[in-house]
Amino acid sequence: MTLQENATLVLKAYEDQPELREQYLDHLAAHDDGMWKACEAGHLTASALVIDPTRGKVLLTLHKKLNMWLQMGGHCEPGDVSLEAAALREGAEESGIEGLTLLDGGPVRLDRHPIPGPCHWHLDVQYAALAPAGAVEAISDESLDLKWFAYEEVASVADDSVVRLLERTRARLK
Repeated sequence: MTLQENATLVLKAYEDQPELREQYLDHLAAHDDGMWKACEAGHLTASALVIDPTRGKVLLTLHKKLNMWLQMGGHCEPGDVSLEAAALREGAEESGIEGLTLLDGGPVRLDRHPIPGPCHWHLDVQYAALAPAGAVEAISDESLDLKWFAYEEVASVADDSVVRLLERTRARLK
């Protein structure tokens, strides 16, 4: 199964955000390269919000290019066998934490946002990743900083997309 086929199956099974989900599926149907950075019409990305529910904290990265506190995530790579694998890879690479596990139930939410050219859109498939007990983070080349934030602090440092991702993650944890 190709990564694009996997993404199509994941999105078809995702029951929330029906209008946005259909936009993602239409994009994949129209673009054979819709998973890859080279697709100028836009491409899917995979991200993971790293959380530690026992401490009530979330790990965010101060993104080097955007200078914003965001969840871990980025472009799919040829070696990724699934969206889940891409999200876990990105989470581990950008957080420095090994042993992350995705929260059950598939993607937590979708977020479509414009980016500077030549590509026009990121169609982000967002997951939540649980940090193992005693996890220690390590800053990657893509980050200016990493910091654990209490759930209630996130709205004061991050944009609405991250806040909504955290809200949906917390609702799924209950």
